[in-house]
Amino acid sequence: RAVSRRLACGDVEGRLEALFGRVRAIQGKSGRFDMLLCVGNFFGTTAETEWADYQTGAKKAPIPTYVLGANKQESMSYFPDVSGCELAENITYLGRRGLYSGVSGLQIAYLSGTESQDEPAPGYSFSAKDVVELKTSLLSTSNFKGVDILLTSPWPRDVGAFANSPAKIDTKKCGSKLISDLAESIKPRYHFAALEKTYYERLPYRNHTVLQETPQHVSRFIALADVGNSSKKKYLYAFSIVPMRLMDPAELVKQPQDVTENPYRKSQKEGQKMKPPLRAEEEPACQFFFDLNKHQGKKRPSDGKERGSSQPKQAKKPPQPTGPCWFCLASPEVEKHLVVSIGTHCYLALAKGGLLPDHILILPVGHYQSVVDLSSEVVEEVAKYKSALKEFFRSKGKRYVLFERNYRSQHLQLQVVPVPLDHCTSKDIKETFIAQAQEQQIELLEIPEHSDITQVAQPGTPYFYVELDTGEKLFHRIRGRFPLHFGRWVVLASEALLALPQRADWRQCAAGRAEEAAHAQAFRRDFQPFDFALRA
Repeated sequence: RAVSRRLACGDVEGRLEALFGRVRAIQGKSGRFDMLLCVGNFFGTTAETEWADYQTGAKKAPIPTYVLGANKQESMSYFPDVSGCELAENITYLGRRGLYSGVSGLQIAYLSGTESQDEPAPGYSFSAKDVVELKTSLLSTSNFKGVDILLTSPWPRDVGAFANSPAKIDTKKCGSKLISDLAESIKPRYHFAALEKTYYERLPYRNHTVLQETPQHVSRFIALADVGNSSKKKYLYAFSIVPMRLMDPAELVKQPQDVTENPYRKSQKEGQKMKPPLRAEEEPACQFFFDLNKHQGKKRPSDGKERGSSQPKQAKKPPQPTGPCWFCLASPEVEKHLVVSIGTHCYLALAKGGLLPDHILILPVGHYQSVVDLSSEVVEEVAKYKSALKEFFRSKGKRYVLFERNYRSQHLQLQVVPVPLDHCTSKDIKETFIAQAQEQQIELLEIPEHSDITQVAQPGTPYFYVELDTGEKLFHRIRGRFPLHFGRWVVLASEALLALPQRADWRQCAAGRAEEAAHAQAFRRDFQPFDFALRA
């Protein structure tokens, strides 16, 4: 069985009955888990009485349980063999440091104790030498890509950089720099820690530099609270995981929407601080159909998927949305009165609050986040719609400008805005976008002729993209903040294009449902001779 079901736990502090009672309840409700991984202090000041029953065999852990070693002098007596040993039936001490490989192929790196500056470190601590030796043993293996899980008791220092911050914990001061260095080097898909008596699930972070390094899998850091804490903070974490070595490479490196930069790469962090701020104010995350803020919640995309067969990209189904999506055509949230054409893989819809009555969106029927995520058959149909729209708008004396923002969005929307042919050339449009971008300290680069956006952006890369109906393309890799309605603002505010600054806010441009339906019906009628979907 490829998928492994695991439980991770924070500081047990000797509360074995509370822990194992909770585990039994979870397994009774959700089925059997393969393993329980415990970080932090497994033993506490009240451990002696409960532990005796397990040590003598009077009681047995309900699940194979693996624990880290002591974090303080008084707990060392519970661990008779520093290199790891069975402490009681179904309860195993992993050892001071190393790699545990289960029968499923899952690779679990572990480091016991707290950081020490002394060499050699006390038995309840680790030193820089311990970390170097662990890193060396892992990195020296052939084709090393990372480990599935990393277990440590302390947090890594600076883990909160670029991401959501834990309440009342200063991650710049909390935790171990050595563990940060270890995590940055061995790239765990999941990293569990404890000791701070709180629950914190950091947003996933990248293990590569976008556009400079080959895409790699993301890492997730989860800190767990202490068992039975009075605040009812989360101390048990259930997850499913397929061993890295069994995963399809493309699936392994897929980047979730909420991925951040790597918190441990100091050069990146310093570079971020030195960047001049954008002058444009960042607006709330709105789209033409709906306000994303109403639908975005905290997500933890699961890695627990069966290993996919090695199939060509076009055979893969689109990923499923993690919540309601107002653009997946099958979703009840879609405002279907705005839809004007439906193909096999894509559809056209009028933009809600559009710049003009014939402002159109090209959207995939299935759930894809950006152009670079599309399968080949979807790309092919997008190209057909672009060609049809070019012919349609040219018949009306117009040319189109298309733009996409893959940033703070969940479903691909290609915005297609027509502008009068006699009002501007493709050169005018291109120069207008570049000039406005420079004013906002945005670097818009022209993609070479016959090149494709997939050659400059990997899946998961935030970007802004402009395409003219001549095929000319401009690209900006988003690295920090970005004005969400930049494309709309450039087209509207420029004298060379539409010069309609009063329509900058889409919400003020939205018409009533009856008026929207009438506009859609008129567009549908006019577009019919060019609509290849009707001839299919």
